[in-house]
Amino acid sequence: MSAKDAADSEIRGGPQSDSSAGQGHAQLRDTERNFRLLVQSVTDYAIYMLDPDGTVASWNAGAARIKGYSANEIVSKNYAEFFTSQDRESGVPANALRVAREKGRYESEGWRVRKDGSQFWALAVIDAVRDESGNLLGFAKITRDMTEKRDAQIQLQRAQEQLAQSQKMEAIGHLTGG
Repeated sequence: MSAKDAADSEIRGGPQSDSSAGQGHAQLRDTERNFRLLVQSVTDYAIYMLDPDGTVASWNAGAARIKGYSANEIVSKNYAEFFTSQDRESGVPANALRVAREKGRYESEGWRVRKDGSQFWALAVIDAVRDESGNLLGFAKITRDMTEKRDAQIQLQRAQEQLAQSQKMEAIGHLTGG
């Protein structure tokens, strides 16, 4: 091997043997498996993929917990099922995909529907997933149930309003000599 060939080989990380190529494939498999396990272990967030038309293509444990569907029940169905009937009628699901397709991302808060028909307040993010050439492969969808936080904010707001009303009444009482 010439000095130039040796230097080029060093820059590329050394000569590629069949065993190092096999190690590379094994590392890639391990990385993909670890990523799959990471996504599956997240239970506070629904994380799933949609195809370009909004059909559910994958489903994690968090999605099952939050939305109530098993993967077998929801994969291959359109994600519009998670929206209220009013939102579906007004085109919210299609608009969300259109915005994500055009701008790369869509984010919203609003009511979503579980399998059992109950509703929850969701923070939802849709990111366009594209290949190296920029072709749309689908969407990454992440949803978090924010119902408890929203309820706490509403209760805090009511308490603040009651306190303000109480303070007004007290001030009026002082002004009138009461």
